[in-house]
Amino acid sequence: MKVSYNWLKDYIYFEETPEKIAEILTSIGLEVESIERIESVKGGLNGVLTGHVLLCEKHPDADRLHVTTVDIGGEQPLQIVCGAPNVTKGQKVAVATVGTTLYFASGEEIKIKKSKIRGVESFGMICAEDELGLGTSHEGIMVLDADAVPGTPLKDLLQLDDDVVFEIGLTPNRVDAASHFGLARDLAAYFRKHATLPDVSNFMIDNYSNPYEVEIEDENGCMRYSGITVSNVRIKPSPDWLQKRLKAIGIRPKNNVVDITNYILHELGQPLHAFDADKIEGCKVVIRTCDDGTEFTTLDGEVRKLKSTDLMICDDSKPMCIAGVFGGTDSGVTDNTVNVFIESAYFNPVRIRKTSRYHGLVTDSSFRFERGTDPNMTVYALKRAALLMKELGEGEISSDIVDVYSQIIEPAQIEMSYSNIERVIGKNIPAAEIKSIIEALEMKIVEEKDDSFTVLVPSYRVDVKREFDVIEDILRIYGYNNVEIPSQVHSTLSYVSKPDKDKLINAVSDFFTANGFREIMSNSLTKSAYYDKLETYKAENSVKILNPLSNELNVMRQTLLFGGLEAIARNINRKNPDLKFYETGNCYSYKETQSPNPLNAYREDLRIALFLTGNNHLLSWNQKAEPSNFFTLKSLLERLLQRFGVNMSNLQAGDAPKDIFADGLSFSVFKGKHVVTFGVIAKNILKSLDIEQDVFFAEISLQALTGFARQDKSVYKELARFPEVRRDLALVIDRNVNFSVLRDIAFRTERKLLKNVGLFDIYEGEKLPAGKKQYALSFIIQDEEKTLTDNNIEHIMQNLVAAFGKDAGAMLR
Repeated sequence: MKVSYNWLKDYIYFEETPEKIAEILTSIGLEVESIERIESVKGGLNGVLTGHVLLCEKHPDADRLHVTTVDIGGEQPLQIVCGAPNVTKGQKVAVATVGTTLYFASGEEIKIKKSKIRGVESFGMICAEDELGLGTSHEGIMVLDADAVPGTPLKDLLQLDDDVVFEIGLTPNRVDAASHFGLARDLAAYFRKHATLPDVSNFMIDNYSNPYEVEIEDENGCMRYSGITVSNVRIKPSPDWLQKRLKAIGIRPKNNVVDITNYILHELGQPLHAFDADKIEGCKVVIRTCDDGTEFTTLDGEVRKLKSTDLMICDDSKPMCIAGVFGGTDSGVTDNTVNVFIESAYFNPVRIRKTSRYHGLVTDSSFRFERGTDPNMTVYALKRAALLMKELGEGEISSDIVDVYSQIIEPAQIEMSYSNIERVIGKNIPAAEIKSIIEALEMKIVEEKDDSFTVLVPSYRVDVKREFDVIEDILRIYGYNNVEIPSQVHSTLSYVSKPDKDKLINAVSDFFTANGFREIMSNSLTKSAYYDKLETYKAENSVKILNPLSNELNVMRQTLLFGGLEAIARNINRKNPDLKFYETGNCYSYKETQSPNPLNAYREDLRIALFLTGNNHLLSWNQKAEPSNFFTLKSLLERLLQRFGVNMSNLQAGDAPKDIFADGLSFSVFKGKHVVTFGVIAKNILKSLDIEQDVFFAEISLQALTGFARQDKSVYKELARFPEVRRDLALVIDRNVNFSVLRDIAFRTERKLLKNVGLFDIYEGEKLPAGKKQYALSFIIQDEEKTLTDNNIEHIMQNLVAAFGKDAGAMLR
């Protein structure tokens, strides 16, 4: 939000520099992010002084030049050679001193230097209007008033309206400071002064020739609506002072009526809307809703379909404006407008926010209405606007103020305790100082007891609802830097269960980073449309946001998948197709439950996601480009699980969900707890994000990984003294039998000496019976107490062959 330094001074007197004011604003919670100086004349006429021509003589070597002696208030007058025909003794002139940079009206700029002109030294320049950027005239030098004092900076003499603009990083809760008067109020609290509103005591109604009726049908959406009519208004450009004010804060002036509404919005924080009164049918304004799908053309020319919850400002027959958000094309002020109806209202912040987000319209008005304006400012703002339109538009106030206040909004009363204030702030602030700050914040103490008191909060402080809110206000005005840092730090030893979750996450991150992956962080808010056609993650199980920022961020994520795919799509679109990503984050879901505690319906669990796409190895002089595939991901996951003590033989394999994966696997422990699901993402999901290349994805349950890590114990043992033996088998099995089945059979058959089972070849072809495939398996056998004999090995292998035939229907090939 942009705020003008000069504009602030209309409401509170201070002499502090802009830099000091910026420091104060930041210290009281209104962070100044930047300071911009705005000069009405480029360069600000810095270095240009008022001079008095003491002598003016002809140049000895040039007929058109004069040698002057000019007093600029220094110890010695300056000798300046001047070529202007109108320079003469006794004049007061504008002198650019040596070192000054001048910005001509033509766009040229020059730096004044000491010089010799036809053999005569010159120590400055007597300037014309165009050479100072003050006009276009170059007929002669600029002659100043005779009473001008030599040495006075020209910018002070001309009283140039230079300004400084602050960029305020306004937090969402401080809508009361979303105006110049709002900031002046906070500065007044800091200085223990009083901010003064512009005087409207001269407000009076000229006649009652153009009255309008107001009816509030939707009292939930509109608590207060005030209006007034100004007739016979002349639509014309705003005066220079008003245009400069608006331009300083980045608003383009349009005409006097629209500019006045914008001016008051940024002055008071109260949005106004001006209607062409002659376009309001039936001389009646109705605040209501319209049917779903009703078409309405807004000021930007776009036809929008309304929702039945959108609050609308209507006349007797049609909608005229989306309340608090945007006006319509058929009711706004134009160059032909004569009579104006001014609206000043208080709308339900939640309703305005939902409408604004649904239609994608974020305006200065909606920004304030959705955060909560001051319900007691509507009538004052109307009077201020009507007086300005009367002054700047030559209009006449032609109706009484219509003020419909359907739901009285009472100011909050909050119980305070001195002991709580000291406990929260960490310092004993004297009671008198606390009362002084509370009064400076325009809060009223309505009741006092021994250690407590009750404050009445002004209606514009919509963010102050609890005792802690008031304490925060006391602290920011008292000054955070005035609370001393204690010399002693009291701490408590904390004990955490093993393994430490944060250490585990760091270990996982280190593992993936060491394997060439980059960590990403996605928004935990996402769009519900992702889950509309999924069975694994149903839309009805999404945790919905009550007041979403937009339809793109209206639910909490149920999976890390879509955030990663958005990052992949963004990278591919920027010619970066070879990607390895990982992310750690919470996922959220909702499922109805019979539990009396409604919070039990919500679930939050921490997961780790992996994404692989494009080439796993890039083309190099010593290797070919190798695309990522399913087994690249699978081997990485196996190494991760083994790193944390997971015995793969203890996991149960199953198919990955078909609505998400084109092909994949899911591993879980035998009790059914999910560990990891991985595979290649389904084409329809990739197509919805405009991704044309395969993406391999894995999602790991950190809870399950923590359980395994808790059971894992690192132990050391000496190398086996007796050799291991490898034997291979080629087995013909049914196509629906997978490797994990054979591995489980092997370990059940030989529990003691069998150390490892591996799959090193798969064959499917014409030489095998229909529905069959061939697996080539390797078996590592070792006895740690003696050397195995051929008879021992043969006996083990025969038992394995028999078990494979019995339990899996396998045949030796």
